[in-house]
Amino acid sequence: MLQKLAPIADRFEEVSAQLSHPDVLKDSKKLQALSKEQAKLEPLHRLFEELKKAHDDLAGNQSILNDPDEDSEMKEMAKAESYELSSQIEEMERDAQLMLLPKDPDDEKNVILEIRAGTGGDEAGIFSGDLLKMYQKFAEMNRWKFDILESNGAAQGGFKEVTASIEGANVFSRMKFEAGTHRVQRVPATETQGRIHTSACTVAVLPEASEVDVEIKTSDLKVDTYRSSGAGGQHVNKTESAIRLTHMPSGIVVACQEERSQIKNRAKAMKYLLAKLYEKEEKAINSEMAALRKNMVGSGDRSERIRTYNYPQGRITDHRIGLTLYRLEDVMNTGDLNEIVNSLAADQQAALLKSEETGA
Repeated sequence: MLQKLAPIADRFEEVSAQLSHPDVLKDSKKLQALSKEQAKLEPLHRLFEELKKAHDDLAGNQSILNDPDEDSEMKEMAKAESYELSSQIEEMERDAQLMLLPKDPDDEKNVILEIRAGTGGDEAGIFSGDLLKMYQKFAEMNRWKFDILESNGAAQGGFKEVTASIEGANVFSRMKFEAGTHRVQRVPATETQGRIHTSACTVAVLPEASEVDVEIKTSDLKVDTYRSSGAGGQHVNKTESAIRLTHMPSGIVVACQEERSQIKNRAKAMKYLLAKLYEKEEKAINSEMAALRKNMVGSGDRSERIRTYNYPQGRITDHRIGLTLYRLEDVMNTGDLNEIVNSLAADQQAALLKSEETGA
């Protein structure tokens, strides 16, 4: 492990030296890039130094144990310390292995969240509203900024579809596990005979793209303004503040009507469009790999139903890892998804470790 960490430690020293160079201090972009790289390398550099010291101390103890002239008391102390050092080294190497796993390049990005009512009629629309509130609470818990971009209300409450922007630290790394079909089992308020209904909503989580990631030509955009609809105040249906953007080459259409300002709506719609185009490009790049994976795993992909929310039993089950929690109301009301998300992240890490070990 020391051999793997040594080049990273060298790079950290190199970057640190560059950060004090006068030419770098004058170049704000280069200074920012190097500072960001230094921050990423620092934990691994610190771990390298601690691991190196532990190995040196272990070697020193081994010398004492191998020395025939050393007294028995010193040997006992060295032996006890060696056990402790070996345990520390094992733990540090495990930490290093996890830190060296390949990172998702989108993990640090903000996201565009899309929730759509699926099968289940009115109940699916109501459930989409419940999911939206849950994610709003989850965002609050993580101190993320949550903004609704566009919504299409359902007749009995909730939404046919709703789109939101979530901004903050490492949002995609946490929210990406929410993409898929969410199923709810409960007795609807309109059900007179107490029968349990099953409904579903789909959740899409798109990493927010910047103009650096995706290039959009002004000539490729068709911009329409229209009056916003639905509840919202006096401005509704009186000013054309809502924006619809159509990207002509791809046919992708996005809209935003939640702000009173046309300028703000346009800015949010552009963020949404960039995310959709970024997703399209990523899918095109990965389509061949995805097709190969599908051939390998067959039709056993459970992403079509990632989670079930069973109200009569008060349980929430994530089918990808077989995790069941009997605190459904608490999760929905507080947005505390941390136990589920942490378990999914740990499962992903374990899969990556296995892949690294087998060379797959």
